[in-house]
Amino acid sequence: MTVHALVLAAGKGTRMKSARAKVLHQAFGLPLLEHLLRSLETLGLRTPTVVVGHRAEDVEAAFQGRGLAFVRQVPPLGTGHAVRAAQDAWSRHAGTLLVLNGDLPLLRSETLAALLETHRSRGAAATLLTAVLTDAGDYGRVLRDPSGAVRAVVEAKDASAEERAVREINAGVYAFDVAALVGPLEALSPRNAQGEYYLTDVVASMVAAGRPVAAFATPDPSEALGVNTLEELAAVSRLLRERRTRVLLAAGVVLEDPTTIHVGPDAVVEPDAVIRPFTFLEGRTTVRSGAAVGPFVRLVDTEVGPGAQILDHCLLREAVVASGASVGPFAHVRPETVIGAGARVGNFVELKKTRLGAGAKAPHLSYLGDAEIGERVNVGAGTITCNYDGTSKHPTRIGAGAFVGSNTTLVAPLTVGPGAYVGAGSTITEDVPPDALAVARARQVSKEGWARARRERLAREKADKEAGKG
Repeated sequence: MTVHALVLAAGKGTRMKSARAKVLHQAFGLPLLEHLLRSLETLGLRTPTVVVGHRAEDVEAAFQGRGLAFVRQVPPLGTGHAVRAAQDAWSRHAGTLLVLNGDLPLLRSETLAALLETHRSRGAAATLLTAVLTDAGDYGRVLRDPSGAVRAVVEAKDASAEERAVREINAGVYAFDVAALVGPLEALSPRNAQGEYYLTDVVASMVAAGRPVAAFATPDPSEALGVNTLEELAAVSRLLRERRTRVLLAAGVVLEDPTTIHVGPDAVVEPDAVIRPFTFLEGRTTVRSGAAVGPFVRLVDTEVGPGAQILDHCLLREAVVASGASVGPFAHVRPETVIGAGARVGNFVELKKTRLGAGAKAPHLSYLGDAEIGERVNVGAGTITCNYDGTSKHPTRIGAGAFVGSNTTLVAPLTVGPGAYVGAGSTITEDVPPDALAVARARQVSKEGWARARRERLAREKADKEAGKG
């Protein structure tokens, strides 16, 4: 069966009270439209047509390079009008037209496949995706005749009290025989409370013409939930997170408190990894087997190797943490940083565009930027690399096995050779040769008895002052 997908994404989302296009609002870390497009891709439908309207330029820019065809609906006059606007795109395709609302992030590809199979096996002119909800709210109702066949779909605003009592709703997903759709679509008129062209009216026209109309009820009613308010957006985000959580737990990932953990749709977490409470794994983050992350950690596009630990209250972005390494607590690891196997980054340490070699340590209160730090290097507390001169960034290189004492300032560009030793409290402005000692601080002077003499002098002055007052 040849299938072409048409996604209706022109809505303004008035009740969301936002200037942003509705389908660009994010649910569980992805735009609403992205969720739907991924379901279509999984189904094998990779080049759908997308009807845009409100803030069309923003939607087109957000999905540039995805191979989508865009059609603009101006002005927006309902779902039937949207399908008409794209008729030049879909009417060239013989076979089946799959029409979907763009705000259905919970819709699964398996459900779409079942809908299309129902459409094929029944030889239907149209097949609707329906769901049975406890509270049908503002969704259109599916009306059936005494035999159970679909006879019409009525929008909630146009429904009678008896029709509003129906719990089976139209999910906004349709499979149409292309040849059977053209005539009823052209005959649509805006005779309804909204003054719009309803695609659902096509169903009644087909029934009246004796064309077969079928329906497939999704086993999971939540898949039919659209998004029209920010409250509904939050609700579908929660459901998407819960769905993801179930998959991870079933795969052997330890989630210590699933209700507080966010593992994004593109994150990869291997079995036997431990994710602790209030942890967020975003973007294309990967956590390997045996690693532990959290609590109160945010990782964005970061790779955490086997057995590594990301401790409390850390932020890592676009970084790599190799096997057995430890980061935190309270560490900030910025983009283009690589932390080697078994290395340690401690509390209140910030790394930016830095490579920390295997077994190296930066345990406390340091800033290391634009640095190449070799294996087994010890970076003492309070060390900073002065990488910016007000115009350009400069590198610092520290060779394997070097020792950098506490409260050291390394003024880049600078190289500290392998095995070298930098004394605590130094400001280093020149390269340090391998195995050398570098000390750059004022010479200490000790004056014997000075403190005692000072105390005695102050005591005499105080006594003289008090005697004068008497």
